[in-house]
Amino acid sequence: MKGRGRFLDTRPLRGGGPFRDLWIGTAASQLGSQMSTVAVLAQVWDLTGSPLGTGAIGLVSGLATLLFGLLGGTLADAVDRRTVVRATTGGQLLAAAGLCAQALADNRNVLLLLTLVAAGAACAGLGAPARRTLPVRLLPPDQVAAGLALTNVSFQAGMLAGPALAGLIIARWDFAGAYAAQAVAVAISALAVIRLPPMRPEGAGTAGGRRRPERGGWGVVLRRPTLWGSLATDLAATVFAMPVALFPLVNEARFGGDPRTLGLFLSAVAVGGIMAGLLSGTLTRRRGGGLVQLIAAGVWGLALAGFGLAGPLWSALCCLALAGAADTVSVITRSTLVQLETPDAYRGRVSSVEHVIGVAGPELGNFRGGLVASATSASFSLVTGGLFATLLVALVAAVNAPLRAYRPPSPAPPAPVEAPAASATEATGSAL
Repeated sequence: MKGRGRFLDTRPLRGGGPFRDLWIGTAASQLGSQMSTVAVLAQVWDLTGSPLGTGAIGLVSGLATLLFGLLGGTLADAVDRRTVVRATTGGQLLAAAGLCAQALADNRNVLLLLTLVAAGAACAGLGAPARRTLPVRLLPPDQVAAGLALTNVSFQAGMLAGPALAGLIIARWDFAGAYAAQAVAVAISALAVIRLPPMRPEGAGTAGGRRRPERGGWGVVLRRPTLWGSLATDLAATVFAMPVALFPLVNEARFGGDPRTLGLFLSAVAVGGIMAGLLSGTLTRRRGGGLVQLIAAGVWGLALAGFGLAGPLWSALCCLALAGAADTVSVITRSTLVQLETPDAYRGRVSSVEHVIGVAGPELGNFRGGLVASATSASFSLVTGGLFATLLVALVAAVNAPLRAYRPPSPAPPAPVEAPAASATEATGSAL
């Protein structure tokens, strides 16, 4: 039994139907999203032949996620969260169908394509805060970390398999085939969330409908050291140590620009993340959540600094795999802390802050990395960024004692079973 605790904790999937439905739907949606990302990138490049065009993909999707993600947080604290997830998943399905239709019609207008991308990102951003709050309502407190670990494993698996699957589909059925596959994946997700139970915010009452959210929703992050410390740790790690934008430059400078090597960089991060997820049983059962996140974020920065110095390909891939594993550990512990430390009345808005940081941080980090590398070198950008990120994480750890000491709540002990009251005859007999 001790050995089993080291591996992926599957209790949330074994324990009940609602979380299992949510997990299946989320996994399908993540796989479809990865396939769509590759298809959009390839189609925009086909239409424009310009890195400015492909860069516009991140701009429109990032802005849509930022604007609608913050709005989605308020919405998730005002109405039934199941309703929000259902409606936004339906919107994503319509956007995926639109992408498929424009590809079948041989669309040559890149603005139409980017508009559909923005629409899909807006729906995803609007529903993300509500979706993030669901596991903590569907699972007992001691299984929340395990549920988030399972979700992260499905994300890493989608990141590993989705691009390769999209490449095969595009080669056989062109862009329309990849968009159709995404539409099928989102349809599976929509069917899964239909089966979820009602999920009204606490205090919303039983009659449903819209309510005015508790005031000060986003301010709760600043009032709780565990929350701002956890989010600041993630922001420091991603803004100053995000390597993806530098992969082509590193590949060109050290490994001759072989596209197979470039693919290995991305795969190594995903493999490290999957391995950490599969071995997350010990992590999700241990008590030191805040300290574990701080250590994992520091390892992420050091691993990417090591990638900046690595010479042989095998050492570079090992550093990236270590970074991927550290990222998975950090994501699981941060997400668990945010959901368990936030009162349910504020959980949608705090989740929207977490979501925006999770999206904007890596984008800013890639921009910072490319800007520094253009003035110096890829190695200098990676090493200085990784070390500075680790230094900032150490600073957060030094000034935030509540985060260092944070422990997830213990599961409530089962209520004692009271012995049935003795009948009058039994009482008389015992007295005699």
